[in-house]
Amino acid sequence: MKKELPKNYNPADFEDRIYKDWCDKKYFAPDPDKKKPAFSIVIPPPNVTGQLHMGHALDETLQDILVRTKRMQGFSTLWVPGTDHAGIATQIKVEEQLRVNEGLTRYDLGREKFLERVWDWKNQYGSRIISQLKKLGSSCDWDHERFTMDEGCSRAVREVFVNLYEKGLIYRGYRIINWCPNCRTALSDAEVEYAEQEGAFWHIRYPVKGMEGTYVTIATTRPETLLGDTAVAVNPNDERYRDLVGKTLILPLVGREIPVIADEYVESDFGTGCVKITPAHDPNDFEVGKRHNLPVIKMLNDDATINAEYGGKYAGMDRYAARKAMVADLEAQGYLAKVEKYSHNVGTCYRCKTTVEPLTSDQWFVKMEPLAKPALEAVTSGEIRFEPERFAKTYINWMENCHDWCISRQLWWGHRIPAFYCDACGKMTVSKTDIELCPDCGKPVRQESDVLDTWFSSALWPFSTMGWPEKTADLSRYFPTSTLVTGYDIIFFWVARMIFSSLEHTGKKPFSTVFIHGLVRDAQGRKMSKSLGNGIDPLKVIDEYGADALRFALATGNAPGNDMRFSDEKIESARNFANKLWNASRFVLMNLTDDDKAELPALEKLAIEDKWILSRFNQLVKTVTENMEHYELGVALGEIYSFTWDSFCDWYIEMAKSRIFDAESEGAKVARSVLCYVLTGILKLLHPFMPFITEEIYGALPHDDESIMISKYPTYDEKLVFTAEEEDVERIIGCITAIRARRAEMNVAPSKKAKLFVVTKYEETFKATAKILEKLASASEVVLTDSYDADDAISIATDAGNFFIPMRDVVDFDKERARLSAELEKTEIEIGRLSVKLDNPGFLAKAPAPVVEAERQKLVKYNETKAALVAAIAKLK
Repeated sequence: MKKELPKNYNPADFEDRIYKDWCDKKYFAPDPDKKKPAFSIVIPPPNVTGQLHMGHALDETLQDILVRTKRMQGFSTLWVPGTDHAGIATQIKVEEQLRVNEGLTRYDLGREKFLERVWDWKNQYGSRIISQLKKLGSSCDWDHERFTMDEGCSRAVREVFVNLYEKGLIYRGYRIINWCPNCRTALSDAEVEYAEQEGAFWHIRYPVKGMEGTYVTIATTRPETLLGDTAVAVNPNDERYRDLVGKTLILPLVGREIPVIADEYVESDFGTGCVKITPAHDPNDFEVGKRHNLPVIKMLNDDATINAEYGGKYAGMDRYAARKAMVADLEAQGYLAKVEKYSHNVGTCYRCKTTVEPLTSDQWFVKMEPLAKPALEAVTSGEIRFEPERFAKTYINWMENCHDWCISRQLWWGHRIPAFYCDACGKMTVSKTDIELCPDCGKPVRQESDVLDTWFSSALWPFSTMGWPEKTADLSRYFPTSTLVTGYDIIFFWVARMIFSSLEHTGKKPFSTVFIHGLVRDAQGRKMSKSLGNGIDPLKVIDEYGADALRFALATGNAPGNDMRFSDEKIESARNFANKLWNASRFVLMNLTDDDKAELPALEKLAIEDKWILSRFNQLVKTVTENMEHYELGVALGEIYSFTWDSFCDWYIEMAKSRIFDAESEGAKVARSVLCYVLTGILKLLHPFMPFITEEIYGALPHDDESIMISKYPTYDEKLVFTAEEEDVERIIGCITAIRARRAEMNVAPSKKAKLFVVTKYEETFKATAKILEKLASASEVVLTDSYDADDAISIATDAGNFFIPMRDVVDFDKERARLSAELEKTEIEIGRLSVKLDNPGFLAKAPAPVVEAERQKLVKYNETKAALVAAIAKLK
């Protein structure tokens, strides 16, 4: 029984209904057929605190396009969804809620009660981002949904931690780390973002003990840290300071005695050639301090105030207030030599943008050197491929220069480090399970209060979500995963860590290909941000235009690794395309009979235009498939768009009308079959990009599939290559286009029919398409002739031949003469006005040269117009 589509395309009428149907029928689940090849992707888990933004929308759209394509191509697909516990972000959110609503801090509640609140918050709001991903049309297997702190992932985290610890690859040490005074936690190097900041070089004089009036001058951008200085270093080869090495300096404002040391680290030609050494607050100074066995004086509290032990009168001050006060005191006491303005890169917290303080702290670290080597080899050998390849350099550069990874965080929400301390005997035990008593002395133990860096659990995501460390069926079938889709901004945060973690713990790569995409920017190319107010809410776009239009706009023009611009024009274009497809489909459906199918008739029954569209569609299948394999999703969509709009809607449907309106003829039946076949194929190619509209239209077409998403993807067919017919129809299209353009120039209405005389060597082609020319070129009759006298005709030439339209068939000579004469009169008035103006010496003297030149150019153009009008009128006579 025939089905029809509503007159207007309204995605709100069917998108939610279709998604529910897909979920109910378990279409997103992997196919249990073991003969099918496997294709798997793990979603980059969005923060459980998150709301869908354009970055998520792009990321999930690209993944869904790949997964839907592979599913239709006969793969057993598994797309694992899930969320990240997002340690700092989630804890801050709940702490803020506590402060605003109850006036409490986490310390008022205590650790256990606070964590209960965080879990409550997670259970209440954590599914929000998942619901939004569903609204986008993501075809994840929701029965496989994971959370980085669920039971399985938590077990994997403990397994990995203990394994690394037992191999000596995790250690606890007093090291210099990055500290965020606002979040009150350590940060790894990858979590520090560098920003250009205006600052200064303060040149400070340090008196030499026992040498009245002799100073060593150092330059620093952080004068407040002199409270923690334990030496001044010079280069051992610097002749200027050779005699000072071994001498003692008096620390200004403090009075502490510190030595002058020699170390190769100092660059003689930078600054004064003397460097203050503050081992507790600079990573390079820390290393110098270790080499020279210097004391480590930590002068900052965790909130970046000056501590009481070493702060003296500045104790309790914020670091910047202390800086101001100390600089004033240095100047007052004659120690400030000079101040130079200086712009430099300063480390900031990736989360809150607060300037990070390097400081010494007891933290947990992962030894990176042994892990980095095989991870580098996996990429340089080609075992893991980056798409585009240029991003492999980013990865390699980071892996070659990475430091030990600080993995402890001073938070309560997260995976608590499984280390247990016995205060009675001093033993530390690292265990895969919680312990209450010391295995040595039997006394109670206390667990480490720090939690692990969020990225520690995210690094295990490709295999922990598959059931590791258990040897599960999913792990065996779908790991390593096939492709990772992610942005270039987290290559070192996440991609690198997944690679070395997977190689270390499973002996396998986590994925074969890393498909890198860029950022979504606004129409002007700016990064979307709250401060600029240029963010676009994808859910609002979906409400107004539908998920398909959003997906289409995000995929259009998308090139691997490149940022993309999102604009109103893009989303309008997407909606226009959806309308075009909807209306074309309605036309096809209205003309189908109950007996019509999307099956091709015998090839000998096909008309020339049928072979043209089938050959063009066949080539489209090949082009799209090749581009999809190379992750050129934007190019693939562009090809589908052009074919659908231009070849199918604007040309083939119009060509087919001359046959299908003769409903009972054999030609009509063939045309309907071809229309149905090509439309069905277009929908299948388009489905991964626009899943909802394609499903809705597909459901109205004749076929035996339950759903388009589990139908067979089109494949290239050598039998449907009709090169000669393609070339012939392209000639006809060129002819029609040229005739339409010429008639438009002459303001001839399409309804005005005229004979078309054709002089061509392609006589058979023009005979076969005469009815098409009559309809699309407004020809009352197509006459093939060996020659034609063009004196009284409109002449058009293309590579297919010469075409003539008798003037009297299209032009009312009296009316056209009157129109042209009126135009000529207006033109002559303008010529007269401009001539008078340009003959006026006053105008030429006073007007700027560009204005005079512009008027002269106008006169030239009006004279050219006059000549053309006079010639046209003469021709009509």
